[in-house]
Amino acid sequence: MTSMPPKSLPFDKPALRHGLGGLLAAAILLLAFAPYWAGRADLRLLMEAFGFLALAQMWNLLAGYTGLVSVGQQAFVGLGGYVFFGLAMFAGLHPLVAMPLAGVAAALIAVPTGWVAFRLQGAYFAIGTWVIAEVFRLIAAQFPALGGGSGISLPVAIAKSIGSSTASREMSMYYVAFTIALLATFGVWALLRSHWGLALTAIRDSEPAAESLGVRTRRTKFLIYVLTAGVTGLTGAFIFLQKLRISPEAAFSVNEWTAFVIFIVVIGGIGTIEGPILGVIIFFVLRGLTADWGTWYLMMMGAIAIVVMLVDKRGVWGALQARGMPSIFTTSRNLENKAKNAPVDTPAHAEAGDTVGR
Repeated sequence: MTSMPPKSLPFDKPALRHGLGGLLAAAILLLAFAPYWAGRADLRLLMEAFGFLALAQMWNLLAGYTGLVSVGQQAFVGLGGYVFFGLAMFAGLHPLVAMPLAGVAAALIAVPTGWVAFRLQGAYFAIGTWVIAEVFRLIAAQFPALGGGSGISLPVAIAKSIGSSTASREMSMYYVAFTIALLATFGVWALLRSHWGLALTAIRDSEPAAESLGVRTRRTKFLIYVLTAGVTGLTGAFIFLQKLRISPEAAFSVNEWTAFVIFIVVIGGIGTIEGPILGVIIFFVLRGLTADWGTWYLMMMGAIAIVVMLVDKRGVWGALQARGMPSIFTTSRNLENKAKNAPVDTPAHAEAGDTVGR
């Protein structure tokens, strides 16, 4: 007995793609002016959402395209936060200078840690990344200058250096978060449309086949690991600038910075750029509706993730794409016969949306 294919959406695909693109552009424009129409509480919520979106895009790039399922990305969130505090408090750097340097530091530290983690495969790699994060948490607790195990608050003078008034500081912080989210999302899109994207798509579809075509899979995976660590560290620096306080337990929390991020990607749709965006919206809506439920809130999140994986492991966006929903962030290439101006026959997997290139 053969299974019936999913029904397609009753819309014209090109028109729907243009409509979705216009909706995305309108949303970006609306968010760009949020400080002028949103309240302080709304701005803080949006800043938090932008942080989670950046973390989700990085985890999705790592797991969805290279197959490296890490449960230790909180290591780089915490590293970014602690390096930022150190640079701002002891090196006297302006916060907006210390943040990108914290991201660079996280990327550099990812080189030796990646060398260790890449000696492990599959589930052992996932466990190894968690162990590395725990080691960093224990090390952070040994520095009395940074508060030891109890943590430390950012001096008021450093926070005030961002803006002369509360309103100006909030606006500056918002635009930093907005920029990080755009950088993460459109940066991943640009990467996937480059030759690196061809390699990543090949690795995602079949690593042995990619190796047979000359793709240096190990080097590609390692570079993506370092890249995602850097952007994750940058995001971590911003998160703890916003919080104005850091501690080992908060900075290296597997629940806050990895479990929730994995939930966002799995629910939205792993291996797609749109998936984390949709996943962040779903996550914050669910959290707003059920945050007062105590531990039942976390149990409900887990149950929803399990149900989604059982119904369609591609997530919500993946399920919509299977029913004809076009991609907003297109990364595929269509080969055409320029002499006849007719499409060239491509393999079935290319027609299904995989990247095709020379």
